[in-house]
Amino acid sequence: MEIGKVSGNVLKRSVLGQIKFKREEVVSGAGMGADCAIFSYDGSGYMAACMQEAQVCWPLPQSASIEAAVQEGVRDTGVEPYMTLAQLIQKCANNLSAAGSSPAALMLTLFLPERAEESHLKALLKEAEQMCAELSMELMGGQTRMIEKITCPIAVASIYGKMGQGTEQMLKSAAPGQDIVISKWIGLQGTALAVKRNRAKLLARYPSYLVEEAELFDRYLSVIPEAAIAVKSGVCAMHDASEGGIFAALWEMAERAGVGLNIDLKKLPLRQETVEVCECCDLNPYELLAGGCMIMTSADGQALADALLAENIPAVVVGRVTEGKRRILRNGEEIRYLDRPKQDQIYKL
Repeated sequence: MEIGKVSGNVLKRSVLGQIKFKREEVVSGAGMGADCAIFSYDGSGYMAACMQEAQVCWPLPQSASIEAAVQEGVRDTGVEPYMTLAQLIQKCANNLSAAGSSPAALMLTLFLPERAEESHLKALLKEAEQMCAELSMELMGGQTRMIEKITCPIAVASIYGKMGQGTEQMLKSAAPGQDIVISKWIGLQGTALAVKRNRAKLLARYPSYLVEEAELFDRYLSVIPEAAIAVKSGVCAMHDASEGGIFAALWEMAERAGVGLNIDLKKLPLRQETVEVCECCDLNPYELLAGGCMIMTSADGQALADALLAENIPAVVVGRVTEGKRRILRNGEEIRYLDRPKQDQIYKL
């Protein structure tokens, strides 16, 4: 199997196909495109839970750069971590927000290599606590273990939250006739990471202001603000884009709901910096890490986009949910069909 998320076929056959036992409290459990589990309590409310894992960069002094953390991982493993622990926690919180829940508490498991020192552990927990404070969450527990034959930290983040009044509609999936709205821009996380790994090459080709702006795209990774606005503005379903890019996220949302899509490729929001970075690094921006971008469906997509724009969050209607399972990408007169998710382009680096 390839590095990264397992393919949809493997997931269906060897993971989801093995889950048989059910409980009535679990309202929405494991499934294709389901990033969160939702369960009821006391018959009067809902809770949501999400778990994400990643090989994360070693913690370094504040004066050190992310490039140094990446290089540390390269020297040790030959495989480059593509996120920090803080970014992993943000990704997990994004998933929870896309389910209409407010992140409240984090359980964190850390697997550390034998060569790790107490100072590494302390720095990782400091990083986690700072992100929790930023997201108004409590780090309520977890586990830390030293593991043989690993050379980079591996983190597992589990976040829990309560679903507020009026979010019951988030238990539903996208439905035919709804508009599809996308917030901010696609490929943000992948663009920032590509710059960090190819800075010299990019600076030799483009002006420094373009490279520096693209490198800071990871400041846009949180989708919690747009999720909160969307819940108040008639959203029907949400799915935050991540590994596999915007194409994978669109496929996952449609596959989960058993619906088709009609997407205008030219309307997918794409920063010029992403175009330039992807051209230089030979990456497809539509299949590139898309953290920071939210897909939403609504009966009135333009009203939802306007509500987001009113709060200075870029948003655009890019297509509609359709009957059947044809997932169409229109590019002017040209029509193609959305493929099953592929390995994220970031692994080409």
